[in-house]
Amino acid sequence: MNPFRTVTARAYQDIDLATGIGSASPHQLVQLLFDGALSAIADARSHLRAGNVPAKCAAISRALRIIGEGLHMSLDLEHGGAIAKQLRDLYDYMMRRLVEANLKNSQDMLAEVSSLLSEIRAAWMQIGERAAAPAPMAAAPALRQDRRAINYGIA
Repeated sequence: MNPFRTVTARAYQDIDLATGIGSASPHQLVQLLFDGALSAIADARSHLRAGNVPAKCAAISRALRIIGEGLHMSLDLEHGGAIAKQLRDLYDYMMRRLVEANLKNSQDMLAEVSSLLSEIRAAWMQIGERAAAPAPMAAAPALRQDRRAINYGIA
């Protein structure tokens, strides 16, 4: 593979990511975290199959950082109630499984974490779709026929 092409592709990915982050809503930022963690786990699985241990470790470390410093830290435990606490516990579990997958070179553990993240991401996407959907239009209020209501300074 052409190293220049690889470097160029990564540069474009970085630009695309930076552009996406700059214009993203808070909901979209969390979506980017899910996507990044899933991508890192997919990379780890690929590197594990190829026997590239340093790259596998780096990819798992990237997934751990995204889950721990991104998803976990974005939880509002004070206002998020039981759901935030359950997500915190689930993220903790996923991080433990990633560490264990790294130590044991386990494709199954990586697949498990990927599956869990995919389910949460799907639910997160549904929340975003509902929030972005336009509210049903209420009946428009009847216009006032009394022209004196707005006189713009004319008597």
